[in-house]
Formats: sequence, structure tokens, C-alpha cells
Amino acid sequence: MKNPSEDQGGPAVEPTAGPAPAAPEASPVPRPAHPAPSAHDEQQGTRNRVARSILDHGPSTAAELALRLELTQAAVRRHLDALAAEGVVEPREKRVYGARGRGRPAKAFALTDCGRDAFDQAYDQLASDALRWIAQSAGGGAMGEAAVAAFARARLAAQAKGYREAVEAAEPEARTRALAEALTADGYAATARSAPNPQLGEQLCQHHCPVAHVAEQYPQLCEAETEVFSRLLGTHVQRLATIAHGDGVCTTFIPKAGAGKAAHRSGERTTKTTTASASTAGRNPA
Repeated sequence: MKNPSEDQGGPAVEPTAGPAPAAPEASPVPRPAHPAPSAHDEQQGTRNRVARSILDHGPSTAAELALRLELTQAAVRRHLDALAAEGVVEPREKRVYGARGRGRPAKAFALTDCGRDAFDQAYDQLASDALRWIAQSAGGGAMGEAAVAAFARARLAAQAKGYREAVEAAEPEARTRALAEALTADGYAATARSAPNPQLGEQLCQHHCPVAHVAEQYPQLCEAETEVFSRLLGTHVQRLATIAHGDGVCTTFIPKAGAGKAAHRSGERTTKTTTASASTAGRNPA
């Protein structure tokens, strides 16, 4: 006698004591740990390789770069054109030693100063080492600190010559703004704005400091700068905050002419304001 399942052409199914086993869960599709780089990222990465190869090997032609990086010359030329447009490289006539062949000499591409600055530099360490040597050569201690301060003043005095011309050419009420513009031209991203109490004065804000890391170790650089601002503007100024001390902006308070009399007339309220301003030294004011 045949089993009914055999008549139906299907496999024999034996009864089970418990519920049917659950179907195995589908394993999740594995996702890459990091997203695939975009075409722009890949192009930028290749351009960085091109610039790095020029840094390592000196001025190079497109053919030399293509051979080193295993790229086509057409691809290398596209990257060189983009780097040249960004001011990272510049074409030069390749030097030929011995007899020159026919045709125009191949162009060699070299890094510009801007291109070199994009790579790691040791300027901060060099400056710190130089100031440390000055301090030690002067005998260390108080004499060493005085020697560093003298260097900072001499450095700022030379730098301030251009600032003085800009300040003296401006009207008295516009001199802080003129100084800010001169500082911006030297990379300090400076602005001038009214102080919280405009009747008392204004603030000179430097949003960038090229020597901040060195000034962390040698505050004489900040002190010399404050002295220069005072001489240029012809008044006592007060440094409220510095990037070197961890503040977001270097802020210097410049009082208005006659602000002392106004402060005296305002009595207790002005006294509280002055105390509050003094207590913000080392912090970035709102």
C-alpha cells in the first residue's frame, strides 16, 4: 500500500512532536565600515600625491610624475593645471644639461611658497628654540626673561614702522580701525569695534595670531605688542584676552580721550564697570 504523499509525488513527511522550527533569520547585508570616497575626494587625494612627489623629488615634468605615480600624462596634466590654478605649483623651464635636442623644452612644475606651506612646517619649534637659546645665553632666570623681552620689543619695533604710517595718516577717531587694517594685512585678521560701554572706548580684536604657540611659552611677545599699540595710539591700552592664553580672540581695550573724566562723573556705576573689565583679563569678553 502506498503512502498518500507518494501518490502526490512529494516527499514523505514525518509527524513532529513540537511546533515547526522557525526559519533561520536572514543575515544582515554587511555594510562597509567607511563610506566609499567620492570622486572629488579621490581627485584631491591624487593632487596631494602629485604635490608630495614634487616636494620629495624637486621640480618635475608631467612625464616624470606620470612614471613615478603610475598615472597617464593626460591625468597628471589635469591635476597640475588644477594645482597651478590654486597657486600650489608653478611651471618653469626645465634645465637641460649638455646639448639641447630639437623642440621646445618640457615644462617642469615646482612648488610655490604657498604650496610648501601646505606641508608640515617646524617654524614654531624653530622660534621656541631660538628664544630658549636667547634666554639661556643671557644667564637664564630674570636676566633670560629680560633678554627675551628685549628681543620681542626689537622685533615689534621693526614691524610697527608700517603700522605707524597707517595710524598717523588716519583721523584721530579712525586710528584704531587703521591699526586693525594694518594688522590684518600682516595676517592677524583684526577688527575694531565699540567697547561694551562706547563712551569709555573701543576694542581692537585680533582673530588670529601667527605666533600664538610660541607666545604660550613666552608671554613677552604679547607684552611687547601691547606696548607698541599704546605708543602707536598715544594712550594707555589694556589687554583683556589673548589667544595664547586660550581665549578665542586677542582683545585690547583702547580708552577714548577724556574717558577718565567721564568715568569720574559716572561715579559708582563706572567703578563697577572698570572693575569688571579688569577682572576679564585672560578671558574673552562677550
